[in-house]
Amino acid sequence: MHGGPEVSEDRVRDARRRCPGGYVDVTMLLALGMILIFGLAMIYSTSSYRAYDLYGDQMYFFKRQALYMLLAVFAMYIVSRYDYRRLLRLSAVILLSSLVLQVVVLIIGTASHGSARWIYIGPIGFQPSEYAKTAIIIYTSARAAVESKNLCRPGCLIKVMILPVITIVLIGVENLSTAIICFAILFVILFVGSPRVRHFVLIGIFGVVGSVLFIMFAGYRANRVKIWLDPENYADGYQTVQSLYAVGSGGLFGVGFGRSVQKMGFIPESHNDMIFSVVCEELGIVGAAFILIIFLILLRRMAVTAMNARDRFGSMLTAGVMAHVAVQLLINVSVVTNTIPPTGVPMPFVSYGGSSIIFILMEMGIVMSVSRGISYDETDI
Repeated sequence: MHGGPEVSEDRVRDARRRCPGGYVDVTMLLALGMILIFGLAMIYSTSSYRAYDLYGDQMYFFKRQALYMLLAVFAMYIVSRYDYRRLLRLSAVILLSSLVLQVVVLIIGTASHGSARWIYIGPIGFQPSEYAKTAIIIYTSARAAVESKNLCRPGCLIKVMILPVITIVLIGVENLSTAIICFAILFVILFVGSPRVRHFVLIGIFGVVGSVLFIMFAGYRANRVKIWLDPENYADGYQTVQSLYAVGSGGLFGVGFGRSVQKMGFIPESHNDMIFSVVCEELGIVGAAFILIIFLILLRRMAVTAMNARDRFGSMLTAGVMAHVAVQLLINVSVVTNTIPPTGVPMPFVSYGGSSIIFILMEMGIVMSVSRGISYDETDI
């Protein structure tokens, strides 16, 4: 995990002199900034029609998302200046608070799209499941780092997994897609931290069986598999069909920014989970490929940070955040293109939503805190 290039003491002193606050990954910051700006632009494009129809203001959703993003960027900056190693002591409290919130949302949560996913305090609401992703990353990384020498033992592995799995099961009651993302995060962190591969075959089987059971005990989830196989013959397949129309009509270069037809009420919530379909329609294959390439650059920089972190805890924290972004992006794009059954997963950093942008940028702040401990020039990578 820590096999970075050797660097002379003189070069280390020079790097620190140029960056007194620690190493700054400029490429990561630029990639993230480009994705955030792109996301704001697409939220304006995809939501302007609906915003004017509902609120008489084309900028309604754009202004709200811009405010969420400013708060999230500020939170990311604060977290990036915080020594991530202090999270080691707080990890259990963070996950236990998340677990409590999952119980609370099942009891008094406000329903959205048929599922209780929101907790409101006055006019302010948030999704505990978004916090749970961050909590699982921190807790699992901390426990895996502390138990690194014993993690290859099945008993130790189970002990590390107990609390995260309980949290994931509670999430899965109302939100299977988020539970799958959380399980993928858990799997990646433990896989990075343990040298034994055969254990993870069993964990993978456990995850698949658990997902099947959740689908079997909720009829509407089984129906989504039928919709996926033949969306045109089901009323609930309307969103999938319209999304495919949008993707197909974009062609190579798209119909032009702001000129989508499908966002005019044909694709429900086009500024949320299905925003990538409008990206394909307005900007075409070229525009969609461009933003995916920027995501790949961001993920690569996170991989570099994970491989060169100063300690195992930092490596696994970064690997967890990387897994979160990669898996969520993969699921979102797969749903839009009907590669997997439909489910509600936002495109990271791009889709509309306050809870999602705040917590995922706080996770990026953790990655930047880890990267500050790297004492080599970016040009050496």
